[in-house]
Amino acid sequence: MGLELYLDLLSQPCRAVYIFAKKNGIPFELRPVELFKGQHLTGALFQKSSSLQRLPTLKDGDFVLTESVAIMIYLSFKYQTAEHWYPPDLHARARIHEYLGWHADCIRGVFGVLLWTKVLAPLIGVQVPEEKVQRNRTAMDQALQVLQDKFLGDRAFLTGRQVALADLLALEELMQPVALGYDLFEGRPQLAAWCERVETFLGTDLLQEARSSILNVMERVAKKTFLDPLPEAYPFMLLRISKIP
Repeated sequence: MGLELYLDLLSQPCRAVYIFAKKNGIPFELRPVELFKGQHLTGALFQKSSSLQRLPTLKDGDFVLTESVAIMIYLSFKYQTAEHWYPPDLHARARIHEYLGWHADCIRGVFGVLLWTKVLAPLIGVQVPEEKVQRNRTAMDQALQVLQDKFLGDRAFLTGRQVALADLLALEELMQPVALGYDLFEGRPQLAAWCERVETFLGTDLLQEARSSILNVMERVAKKTFLDPLPEAYPFMLLRISKIP
């Protein structure tokens, strides 16, 4: 059995892994997992091999790995991808890790909240308090300012002159609220230009393929064709909603 990637492309980190593998011509078997059907809780792989029950998950023979950053670094070494993704230069690599540490604290838990407040919480009859919604929008605005001023600055990309892992992870997190109708780039031409550069590098067709699940979410909600979460997923969803600051 070759490389397997267990992904739900509604998830930003899963999309980043998918785009990275596809862009670099890495052969893999896609194993779709629907988070909101609780498939990450009941699937044989997750019960046997992944106590974290998280996506994305990589399975390479007997080796199982979670976390998008760890997976992309693993793939970059195993398949010797272009050096710009994860440069061998110590300082360049340190800059990427600097961003990834900040990303985990200030981007990852912030930019996915809109999907929960606008789509997922209402599906199970939960209303997120308005003060939490406004707090999240303030946190997004603050993070965008830091992203633009500290990490992008006058560079073409977040950590240097070429696209790196940092750019791909950041892009997919920012695209989540954009797909839900929130204009992140109003008044931020530097970030808008950065986004366009990264998307041009990755290619429209690949991005459309990876983002098909998120791009039509609001249309599916309006038509009431968005999936109904299964009861098995309710505890996981309620826990995630409760963690919205």
